[in-house]
Amino acid sequence: MVRFPARLELRWVRIVPHIVDTALLASAIGLCFLIRQWPLRDEWLTAKVAALVIYIAFGMIALRRGRSMGVRVTAFFAAVAVFLWIVATARLHAPWLSAT
Repeated sequence: MVRFPARLELRWVRIVPHIVDTALLASAIGLCFLIRQWPLRDEWLTAKVAALVIYIAFGMIALRRGRSMGVRVTAFFAAVAVFLWIVATARLHAPWLSAT
């Protein structure tokens, strides 16, 4: 992305993020049915699904929509931070990363 921006024009680089995002959203829906917990009823799951949407938005900015390289790099690091928050929220079942 930073060192080789021409690679962003490759066909598979444009397709794979859509497949990954679709798989993540499908996994979130499948998880809801599997553990019988639902967004808007269970706080931690609501936070996790909302963060997933934010992660996808930052990923879109990082890969295609950012107007400058600085915006794209910032969006990339924001996406990584949101991903880590998703993982922590899933592990702790607490939206604000406190195990209370």
